Amino acid sequence: MDMVQRIVTHSSAFLPVPPALLLFMASWAMLRGSHASPFPPVPAMNRIVHLNGAYCPEQEARVSIFDRGLLFADSVYEVTGVLDGRLVDFPAHMQRLQRSLASLGIIAPLSSDELLAVHRELVRANNLLEGLIYLQITRGCADRDFIHEDNLTPGIFLFTQEKPLFESEMITLGARLKSVLDLRWARRDIKSTSLLAQVLAKQEAHRAGADEALLVDGDGMVNEGASSSAFIIADDAIITRPLSATILAGTTRAALLELLQARSLQLLERPFSLDEARNAQECFLTGASLGICPAVEIDGQPIGNGTPGPMARQLRELHLHHARETSL
Repeated sequence: MDMVQRIVTHSSAFLPVPPALLLFMASWAMLRGSHASPFPPVPAMNRIVHLNGAYCPEQEARVSIFDRGLLFADSVYEVTGVLDGRLVDFPAHMQRLQRSLASLGIIAPLSSDELLAVHRELVRANNLLEGLIYLQITRGCADRDFIHEDNLTPGIFLFTQEKPLFESEMITLGARLKSVLDLRWARRDIKSTSLLAQVLAKQEAHRAGADEALLVDGDGMVNEGASSSAFIIADDAIITRPLSATILAGTTRAALLELLQARSLQLLERPFSLDEARNAQECFLTGASLGICPAVEIDGQPIGNGTPGPMARQLRELHLHHARETSL
């Protein structure tokens, strides 16, 4: 049975679709390749999610009001990109997840291999071609008390989000950044769900007409974006802040650094100031939810000529090729 026949045959499992549309969808799938789904993504409100070891419709997913992730943000999370129905940088996400869990003394309820299987099943069940999978692991449930028992059963849930990752208006035109004082806690290397400072920063940036908040410390040095890693290009060198407890170890950042080193491109891991960023040749952001995104202004001041820089565009294409080649 060829691909067209298989798609038409299996269509009975879905809502009625006109035969002509089925044939079009089948032909599109053949053109897109074996990882493409001929059926539209499952709409939000109809998604299948994973909660504490079981799959269920999102309307049936319930968490306890006594979950410490809800009461204290006593939990960690990961967001993995999905491109062409495959997982981008998944091993790096699992390594960071293990570091975050170990830092908080939370035992992982599933192994990395088991989590890979869950991610793949959610991609399949929700017909997800491009988007994100959100994973959160909490310490577990107990009556509200700052002190916790050591034998709590961790909670876990995952869900998908359909969205364009590597082709968007912001990526094409370049991101507008708003500098905001960094008010986060000191252990930013832990991917904790305590994100109120980032919420406030992003809201401030949004109200100013910007796309992302650029978090700056009290000395005027740039840390990172509210949900991204920050890079500048100055004197033809690519510059980003070195890893420490001050910033999150971004998975896209790590992938890009490997690509730069493999090509002997000049990379400097050092702090840089807000003034340096404003006067840089180029600026760009990296993150699982956006790949590599050029930035074109900070606080209303154009960076360079105010358009996405050539190096950022080249690095974006380089990373996109890498993501497709290495995704699982």
